[in-house]
Amino acid sequence: MKSSGNTILITGGASGIGKGLAAALHQLGNQVIISARRTDALARVAEQNPGMAYYPLDVSSPDSIADLTAQVIADYPALNVLINNAGVMMPEDLQTDPIDLTAAMTTITTNLVGPIRLTASLLPHLRQQPAATVMMVSSGLAFTPLAMTPTYCATKAAIHSYAQSLRYQLRETSVEVLELAPPYVQTELMGSQQASDPNAMPLDEFIAESIRLIADGETTNGEILVERVKPLRFGEANGNYQQVFAGLNAAQHL
Repeated sequence: MKSSGNTILITGGASGIGKGLAAALHQLGNQVIISARRTDALARVAEQNPGMAYYPLDVSSPDSIADLTAQVIADYPALNVLINNAGVMMPEDLQTDPIDLTAAMTTITTNLVGPIRLTASLLPHLRQQPAATVMMVSSGLAFTPLAMTPTYCATKAAIHSYAQSLRYQLRETSVEVLELAPPYVQTELMGSQQASDPNAMPLDEFIAESIRLIADGETTNGEILVERVKPLRFGEANGNYQQVFAGLNAAQHL
């Protein structure tokens, strides 16, 4: 993926990692289009980045995805990059009787079904571009799960697997498939306290390192991995998975 001259759609672009990526890629000279459920939040981001466009999107709704696809292609026919970033992360207690599956179903629909639907909707257009990119935002937790958020971790593992298959199927087309796997980052994904948690990677640092890796084309088999996520990503390969898993989960309680 080239670092400038693209037309990029980023889901979940009103906050957190999506907002950070949008601002950084906008500053590099890309036409950036952000989407999320809350148009007021999208408008504030666009106001801070003159020239950035925005559209409402409920990634859990097939109708909303269809509407966005039609409108973005009509308004921005040069669209050549999709970044599937929107997601939710909720704790789940699997020891209750009965187990409440509300959070699990919402997580699956938003984190897994949504990106699959949106990718499928935009892929015919992307394949017509001379060079295009689909980027899936997964997580270090796809490889070493946080037990208190089991469905979130499972959806991110599934996104990793889906990205691998998509990459292989599109290997002889103009569409490259990348996967960005963040570590624990200072966002509000699980509440406002996370944004100031000293154990989390500062958002600005994560965005800066990720953009550098994208610009330099530094990927590991299509995966964009900042240094801080590598213990989670490679615990199995490094032979210390159980220690990494235990350390990650030791201080977490429902």
